[in-house]
Amino acid sequence: MAADREFNLSSPRSREHGPDVEKQAPHEESALSSEHAHEHVVADKLARKLTARQVQMIAIGGTIGTGLFLGTGKSLATGGPASMLISYAIVGVIVFVTMLCLAEMSAFIPIAGSFCTYAGRFVDDAFGFALTWNYWFNDAVSTASDLIALQLLLQYWTDNFPGWAITLIFLFVVIALNVVDVRAYGEMEYWLSLLKVVTIVIFIIVGIAVNCGGNREHTYIGTKYFYEGDAPFVGGIGGFASVFVTASFAYGGTESIAITAGETKNPAKTMPRVVRNVFWRIVIFYILSILMIGLNVPYTSPGLDSEDTRTSPFTIVFQQAGSAVAGSFINAVIMTSVISASNHALFAGSRLLYTLAVDGHAPKFFGTLNRWKVPWVAVLATSVISGLCFGASYIGAGQLWTWLQNIVGVSNQLSWISIGIASLRFRAAVSRQNLTHLLPYKNPTYPFGPIFSIVLNSVLVLVQGWSCFSPNFSPVDFVSYYIELPIMAGMYLLWKLVKRTHWVKLDEVDLVTDRVDPRDEQGDHHGSWAEKRKLFSDQGWTGKVSSAVRSRHVYGRKVAGAKFVLYGSSQSPDSTERLAAGSLLLCNLIDGMRAVNFAIEN
Repeated sequence: MAADREFNLSSPRSREHGPDVEKQAPHEESALSSEHAHEHVVADKLARKLTARQVQMIAIGGTIGTGLFLGTGKSLATGGPASMLISYAIVGVIVFVTMLCLAEMSAFIPIAGSFCTYAGRFVDDAFGFALTWNYWFNDAVSTASDLIALQLLLQYWTDNFPGWAITLIFLFVVIALNVVDVRAYGEMEYWLSLLKVVTIVIFIIVGIAVNCGGNREHTYIGTKYFYEGDAPFVGGIGGFASVFVTASFAYGGTESIAITAGETKNPAKTMPRVVRNVFWRIVIFYILSILMIGLNVPYTSPGLDSEDTRTSPFTIVFQQAGSAVAGSFINAVIMTSVISASNHALFAGSRLLYTLAVDGHAPKFFGTLNRWKVPWVAVLATSVISGLCFGASYIGAGQLWTWLQNIVGVSNQLSWISIGIASLRFRAAVSRQNLTHLLPYKNPTYPFGPIFSIVLNSVLVLVQGWSCFSPNFSPVDFVSYYIELPIMAGMYLLWKLVKRTHWVKLDEVDLVTDRVDPRDEQGDHHGSWAEKRKLFSDQGWTGKVSSAVRSRHVYGRKVAGAKFVLYGSSQSPDSTERLAAGSLLLCNLIDGMRAVNFAIEN
């Protein structure tokens, strides 16, 4: 177990490999000989219990949260509808390209540290040290910001209920979900994320209806709010630039899905499949939602951006539909999504703190695992940062949430830059060590995708704080936009000077430890798409569904030997037999469709 390792800061590479590998020389760990192409070393001790079904939904749950439900209100108020739509689209492209880079690495080396571990292993140990601590702080602050968002949402109904009380209640709930078996976390995230998806689909439908006249005034809105007042671009260059950090906060968490790779079954197949679906999530869940908000909510709506209160634009759209009950319902649903987002942030942060302990970048007790192989000490330590949320009553929940949002947004952008750098180094090392043929998934945008992500994110980090300089300089806003830069640079230089680290040579990059073992993937093989297509094309429809039912585990249960019962014209069954036959046919059809859907998904 990680907790049994010594807190030895002198040899991060040997610590990654564990005691059995410490005695190997660096060049032996990454030799170009063919014998290493089949070597498999495991340093990550977390249990792989998350299923593909859960990981798919966790990918959604980690992306859809306060940034979309609340952050869009601030974006609309400060930048206007056009700035919001353009900014979210640009950041969406950046995120998709970045996730393709991450899918390639996480499919090859699925580990809890994900891109933070890759940064240290492929680039420089000091780089990994700085990035991991930075991203851990990111997740810890995200947990705090989500809990503050609960206070903001609660104010929709009353100002009399103490905000700290609801924060404390749900903080304990989230901690409890993260210290028990990871399957409990995965199942909770699955259902909460499913609720988010249904909510957004309903919101898009209601948004279209409201825009076309299904509102209290029974008037067609169209693009009216795109030309009202200073719209569509509110606040000029400063307003437009400031929306990027809000968009980065909203998309933040997408990359942390790779952190679940260390506890995912069959990661070599699951992770690329999850990442490829990110594009459609961005288009459907974000871009269409942003469009509906811009069309139906004026940027001057009260409560979108204030120091003490904040109303979700989703709630405003449902209010416009003419139902106070609908507004309350959607506000309650948004609260569940916020709980889901904080749950995901605490999960990711605790796994990163565990990784820091395993890599020797933090005291070893943070790597202590309980009987479910969950890093419970790391969970508790990460949740301590959530104490920030109790300062909301003194500063103003809305203002504090904005500052934390800026910090997290910039941290996300720095992480995306780091993923691009790690991706370039990873592919170069794989090519140098002649291991390209072992890649389970190849990034189709390489090398232009990583370069695009690095350059564009770097530009955004520098210019998005324009609003804190104009019209008047705001010291507090300046700190929230740029404090991450000196902190990360300082941690990098400190570790580099103290430990005398250097950029890892391509020949010495460790591509062995925690690499996916093909033998572990055999038990979860469902055949290629070509094989599935041939199976279904060689049989009639009865055979197609029946074969699928007989040969598949349908969503966790085996449907054995199910067949269709059809009565010919020569038979004369009585009413009971007809009812029984019809019931069996209906059950077989339902199970058959589930099996076909499962076969296609897998």
